[in-house]
Amino acid sequence: MPDRDRPWVMRTYAGHSSASASNALYRRNLDKGQTGLSVAFDLPTQTGYDPDHELARGEVGKVGVPISHIGDVRQLFDGIPLATMNTSMTINATAMWLLALYQVAAEEQALADGTDPAEAVRALSGTTQNDIIKEYLSRGTYAFPPAPSLRLITDMIAYTVSSMPKWNPINICSYHLQEAGATPVQEVAYALSTAVAVLDAVRDSGQVPPDRFPDVVARISFFVNAGVRFVEEMCKMRAFVRLWDELTRERYGVTDEKARRFRYGVQVNSLGLTEAQPENNVQRIVLEMLAVTLSKDARARAVQLPAWNEALGLPRPWDQQWSLRIQQVLAFESDLLEHDDLFEGSKVVEAKVAEIVEGARAEMARVSDLGGAVAAVESGYMKSALVASHSARRARIESGEDVVVGVNRFESTEPNPLTADLDTAIQSVDADVESRAAAAVREWRDERDADPARREAADQALQRLRAEAASDANLFEASLECARAGITTGEWAGVLRQQFGEYRAPTGVSGSVGVGEINDELAVVREAVRAASAELGERLRLLVGKPGLDGHSNGAEQVAVRARDAGFEVVYQGIRLTPAEIVAAAVAEDVHCVGLSVLSGSHMALVPAVLDGLREAGAGDVPVIVGGIIPESDERALRELGVAAVFTPKDFGLTAMMGQIVEVIRAARRVDSPISHM
Repeated sequence: MPDRDRPWVMRTYAGHSSASASNALYRRNLDKGQTGLSVAFDLPTQTGYDPDHELARGEVGKVGVPISHIGDVRQLFDGIPLATMNTSMTINATAMWLLALYQVAAEEQALADGTDPAEAVRALSGTTQNDIIKEYLSRGTYAFPPAPSLRLITDMIAYTVSSMPKWNPINICSYHLQEAGATPVQEVAYALSTAVAVLDAVRDSGQVPPDRFPDVVARISFFVNAGVRFVEEMCKMRAFVRLWDELTRERYGVTDEKARRFRYGVQVNSLGLTEAQPENNVQRIVLEMLAVTLSKDARARAVQLPAWNEALGLPRPWDQQWSLRIQQVLAFESDLLEHDDLFEGSKVVEAKVAEIVEGARAEMARVSDLGGAVAAVESGYMKSALVASHSARRARIESGEDVVVGVNRFESTEPNPLTADLDTAIQSVDADVESRAAAAVREWRDERDADPARREAADQALQRLRAEAASDANLFEASLECARAGITTGEWAGVLRQQFGEYRAPTGVSGSVGVGEINDELAVVREAVRAASAELGERLRLLVGKPGLDGHSNGAEQVAVRARDAGFEVVYQGIRLTPAEIVAAAVAEDVHCVGLSVLSGSHMALVPAVLDGLREAGAGDVPVIVGGIIPESDERALRELGVAAVFTPKDFGLTAMMGQIVEVIRAARRVDSPISHM
């Protein structure tokens, strides 16, 4: 048999409920042949809140594992030797904190094994995602303003280069940019502009000697998205390779070709997974994986695949196993790894790569002219561009210009045995996960503070963190002291919030274009909005709200843009609002309808809180509609509680949705003579 290349690292993005439940899942996945871990943290952990905080309500353990302190990390990796594991952690705002906890856990494992803790730390390999720029643009799990967030990233890079040389301290993460609507050109341009911002910050900080700067470049990794247009996506990756080599050589003077190598992992596209005919997602996932594996000269270092049923809810272990087996069949049964690059010399590929490179250079120049990636975030330029691109994509799907099999064409289908019982086709999180986690973190703090020595150590650790945050000191050592002293995630982030302040990123809605040309369907809905407004004597007002910590605002932004195009007055204040804040805004703005977007699975906790709040405020007659990834059983429950309409990913027609919202308002206000539409 021919010699074969070593396969990429195979991971499954996983974590839920608790550290012990996630540990059991990781160990099962490793037994099945997974070669690395990819840890999903829940939203309170990602945004720096303990499970008993008000904003954590409904979010604990839903989209990942809750981690509050070193005890949780010990449990999470129990029986998993960290010194020999390759671990990816999807964590951004609190990345420094989670890496500090990870290091302390590795040190404790080494001591228990009778080995040198310092050597164990130097052996650690893996990645913290830690790209805060894309959090302001797409994912929403930021905690601090841009400047101090960039400082935390800089401190982590400086620390790891000297003390943890095998660790990738950051993934420049274009994955979520594509989820937010980025074209291939935008994805490449904005990711590389972020890399420039990070590398410039590290260089200018003076924390890394100039002769060690190639080591910084060598530890920069990327985390990308691969969509179903797999030829274009493969060319995008080759464009990334070309531009990264050019950038690191010309801007930073790195002469070592190995240090300039474009190193990336990938999660293939989740945006394109459909709730309708979800079995089609399997072939979508395979095609997307080919985009980042076929081209040897631009092959991913690590791959993680979503599960076929992610548009329905939380995948089960069996679903994750299926995705892992897809990777294993390609790597071990096919002959892919036996050949040199398959596309070298292809005129078609070269032309497409050149097109993406040229477009990305031009867009990077625009970002640079605005003052760089941070300035382009603060001005709202990049966010507005992504919202506009996403809006254009949605319009193409609704018009049928872009075909989505099973959604806007080939919709007839046989009964699907995989989803015959939807309640068992996905995994559910126990209802008492949150209460148990909240009680556990209170018990941890109480036991710590009941011991005078431990309480003093915790107080001193927080005092050091507070003092050094007010200086220009590297904050990693202070974070390590906090981890060893039993400080919690909320306490660590709380100190930094006091020093750095809060931040609310631009939504991109006000500066974004909508559908452009008014088609017949939109014209009918606009007339319905106009007529209902005339009958009520005021323009219809729709509040679009994102309760809780769910920062995935792409859907909410598209609803807000289309509602504006349909003639509504739209109230949209962005992400991370408490139910009380949403109720207060609804009352203050005297809206005709409240639309809630919840993608994290916390709808059964947060939506009833909004309904109760409206009733208590004397606004119980204001209809509430809900959109998100909502199982049928939960949809029935929400309707019984008084929700007027529920929209899920199968409801891809935003204009039709606007028409339904008009009818919901008419019914609530008892306005007769509805204008027929659609």
